[in-house]
Amino acid sequence: MLKKKLIIFPFNGNGVEALDCISFDEYELIGFVDDDACKQSKQYDIYTRDILHQYRELHVLAVPGSPASFRKRKEIISSLGIDRSRYITAIHPRASIGRDVQVGKNCLIMAGVVLTSNAQVKDHVCILPNSVIHHDSVVGEYTLVGSNVVIAGGTTVGESCYIGSGTNIINGISIGDASLIGLGSNILKSVLGNAKMVGNPARDLNTLVEQKIL
Repeated sequence: MLKKKLIIFPFNGNGVEALDCISFDEYELIGFVDDDACKQSKQYDIYTRDILHQYRELHVLAVPGSPASFRKRKEIISSLGIDRSRYITAIHPRASIGRDVQVGKNCLIMAGVVLTSNAQVKDHVCILPNSVIHHDSVVGEYTLVGSNVVIAGGTTVGESCYIGSGTNIINGISIGDASLIGLGSNILKSVLGNAKMVGNPARDLNTLVEQKIL
């Protein structure tokens, strides 16, 4: 079978870890695309964005983002200017995908992730190892979910959020768009958009500053 040619963007930690999630029986890795001309690798070829438009048969996995830049993921991925059909989704063979789960385009699902019945993962989402998304929960587009996160049933996580590793989110609530949930936080009630939640139980740093509690 003729293998599909694949480019990963950018050359970052998520991109390198994605290699463990890709079937090389199906894909041939051409290399990485990165905007930083100083990045080098002895192991992989690194290209500019020009290759995406010069060779339109290339498939793409785009996994930018960090706690510092997660709110810009939509802008960064959109700026690649490629059709949605060219994106792939990479799911590690040791991830568990339950009944009637929906996973969108350009998603990265790492080892040990569990998505249970009727969960929805929208386009452009990264879920790091050993996180559990329970039944009927929704993870919005462009969101990053760290490792060892538990999102209980019926919860909705908005677009362009960052859920820090070790976080626990109670069932049946919502996390507003562009929210940052700090490492190891316990979320026990719904969170408004653009929140910065930390602690156990988690509190919004924005609100604490406004109230001059900090």
